[in-house]
Amino acid sequence: MKVSVILQKKGSAEIVTVRPGTAISEAVQELSRRRIGALVVSPDGAGIAGIISERDIVRRLGEEGPGVLGRPVSAIMTETVETCTPEDTAYTLLDRMTRGRFRHMPVVGTDGRMVGILSIGDVVKVRLEEIESENAAMAEMLSG
Repeated sequence: MKVSVILQKKGSAEIVTVRPGTAISEAVQELSRRRIGALVVSPDGAGIAGIISERDIVRRLGEEGPGVLGRPVSAIMTETVETCTPEDTAYTLLDRMTRGRFRHMPVVGTDGRMVGILSIGDVVKVRLEEIESENAAMAEMLSG
């Protein structure tokens, strides 16, 4: 299944971003309020400067203590962000996310602008649906 179809099934095309200068404490509040695991760091809401996840924040809290919450997200964000295109497949994304040990991937269109973001949960969900559908079709074919 292609990323474009996964985005359609997901139903929400909203990409939640924060500016590089946003305080980490504000990013924490946004993650909590929206019940999401990562924010794309973007100066303009379209380009990608980095990504900050719950995991990034917890690691830094463990290393530096609560003082880190006053620092800007740019201080701890992951700057090299893996992206995909609407034409990539679920299988490709699962492989890349598993190998890279990350859970969120922005989707970038041909014009270089973000068109969505997927979590590994989004991708696993549609992949499982695909497998169930294939199994049902095979069972139907075998029975008759």
